[in-house]
Amino acid sequence: MGYFEHDFEIGLKDVEKFNKLSNKAILSFLEDIGSYHSDSINFGLNDIINTHLSWVLLGWKVRVLKRPTYGDKFHIKTWAKNVEKFSTYRDFEVYNQNNELVIVATSKWVLVNTETGRITAIPEDVISKYRPEDKNVFPEEECEISKLIDPKKYISEINYKITRTQIDLNKHLHNLYYLDIAYEALPENIYENNLFDDFEIMYKKQIRLHETVKACYSFDENTHKVVIKSLDDKKIHAIIALK
Repeated sequence: MGYFEHDFEIGLKDVEKFNKLSNKAILSFLEDIGSYHSDSINFGLNDIINTHLSWVLLGWKVRVLKRPTYGDKFHIKTWAKNVEKFSTYRDFEVYNQNNELVIVATSKWVLVNTETGRITAIPEDVISKYRPEDKNVFPEEECEISKLIDPKKYISEINYKITRTQIDLNKHLHNLYYLDIAYEALPENIYENNLFDDFEIMYKKQIRLHETVKACYSFDENTHKVVIKSLDDKKIHAIIALK
């Protein structure tokens, strides 16, 4: 079996409005358990010095069925699936202390050679370590992360400068902070009155330290969308969809 499981508890830094678990904290917990899984098979952060290989995230799809609250304990189960030559998925199930399924999520990844910076084929020995499963947390028609489309017509936009504390080990904006930028771009009433139980993030181009980007907001097909772009509109860094 290729399942990996771990227990967590919601702390003060993990909650927002109404003392509920924030979407950013959800991603942080999912990121952590995925890392723990890789650590357990000697393919984690501390192993990169030997493997010269690192997982890079392409996208998230998250659905909150029942949002946990401050102080709650919960259990996360994760596994690899849908391994192709150059990409793979990782699914997640989050259960509360009453063993209710409260959050489901999927994510898409590629493997990058840290010496060349290029995407590489996933070796068979790496696949065998993860022991991928066939199980999907979303229905078949939703189990893959779809390509989000730039609506091109925006209601509003802001400029946002990246700071040191937002940079990851690869010297790029950490994936969690894209959600922060999207929230900054939302109109005040939209942000204050929604927790966004369904959201997706598609990462396209990395953002570097001190770079200033533009976050463009639109409401398209009953979805709040934020497109993070370069100031000259030539590059799309990410698209975030919130419902």
